[in-house]
Amino acid sequence: MSNLMAIILAAGKGTRMKSALPKVLHQVGGKPMVQQVLDAAVFAGADKKVVVIGFGAQNVADALAGQAEFVVQTEQLGTGHAVMQARRELTDFDGTVMVLCGDTPLLTGELLAKLYAEHGQAQAAATVLTAGMPDPAGYGRVIRNSAGQVEKIVEQKDASPAELSVCEINTGIYCFAASQLLAALDGLTCNNAQEEYYLTDVIAILNKQGQKVGAVQAADHRETLGINSRLQLAEAESIIRRRKLDNLMENGVTIMDPGSTFIDTQVEIGADTIIYPFTWIEGQSKIGANCLIGPNTRVTNTTVGDETTIHFSYTHDCTVGNHVILGPYVHLRPDTWLKDGVKVGNFVEVKNSIVGEKSKLPHLSYIGDTDMGAGVNIGSGTITVNYDGKHKHRTTIEDDAFIGCNTNLVAPVTVGSGSYVAAGSTITKNVPPGSLGVARARQNNIEGWVEKQRR
Repeated sequence: MSNLMAIILAAGKGTRMKSALPKVLHQVGGKPMVQQVLDAAVFAGADKKVVVIGFGAQNVADALAGQAEFVVQTEQLGTGHAVMQARRELTDFDGTVMVLCGDTPLLTGELLAKLYAEHGQAQAAATVLTAGMPDPAGYGRVIRNSAGQVEKIVEQKDASPAELSVCEINTGIYCFAASQLLAALDGLTCNNAQEEYYLTDVIAILNKQGQKVGAVQAADHRETLGINSRLQLAEAESIIRRRKLDNLMENGVTIMDPGSTFIDTQVEIGADTIIYPFTWIEGQSKIGANCLIGPNTRVTNTTVGDETTIHFSYTHDCTVGNHVILGPYVHLRPDTWLKDGVKVGNFVEVKNSIVGEKSKLPHLSYIGDTDMGAGVNIGSGTITVNYDGKHKHRTTIEDDAFIGCNTNLVAPVTVGSGSYVAAGSTITKNVPPGSLGVARARQNNIEGWVEKQRR
């Protein structure tokens, strides 16, 4: 147990986002930004997590359900007031409290682990996470004494010319000794122009008491950036995605054009896989080694085996095996499982189906709610008719069956192993193993019919 509590401030509306969605639920890198913050806190060792919610409280609680405890800040009266809402959780806690902002999705677990470690080593009452900003305008400046400890945090409007020249800024992220934080909260007042309780005043209180206040400066200021607008959201998206691409490339994945490749932070990709341009890989997707993915492909919540090719296609919530060739222009819908060696070609849609090893669906087919065996060949234009207007039914196609072109398989129906279905058939009854199923009207040519129509 690390004896670390993380308090994540996530109560604000974010008016500059101009959105009905709480600001902290806007996604960065494929996750709500508050989820990115929570994940970083967990990486740093937080075994107790408290999220302060307010605007859209239920939505935020639902998004983080089972991962944290929640306290409600009914009125947003400042950062100090937000932490006050967690008083009950702090009362019997004897450890370190890390206060985080729910709108800082670029934070890494490594940075927070460093903050926590240095706070503990220094045995400080508080440690401030700071950053050296190229343009510190608008930020509170961190003023240190000769020993390197934080003497005070000065807001820009209150800073002297000398203090304004300081580029080290307060990120709003802190570690506190729990007992000293709790005592200092009792000394906060709202005697200021905004009539709010500021967490920075806790630093001032601890300094007046002669307590030790340290600081850890982030090596990359971008990790500490807060998101307050759609423009900043886009900037954060670009940073976090490039970070993910760099990590993949460092671990043996080829990204042909990082500028047109979009991969969520939680995606896993094996070595020697090549990602072509204009490809999106999202959600909980896992892709094996030696694959070719893209171009113009979207893969969402899909598990892909080794040595598989997917191009010009869309897959979501499905499983694709090893040595599969998929595309172009294929749509794999949820609960589809393509086993090893399957080939799916032009303009094929597969939904809620199992396709057995080395089966082939070359083109122009819809396979829905189907259990297909191994070595099956599906002719062009084959449709599994799975819906009768009220209920969905399943189709079974057993091993080594051959389905001719332009066939309708009206479910529920079974085509037995090794059977053939004649092209143009509409199959409504089971085809026994080793049989030929034919279900089409006999052709009848009426000679002279065209001439008769002209009279």
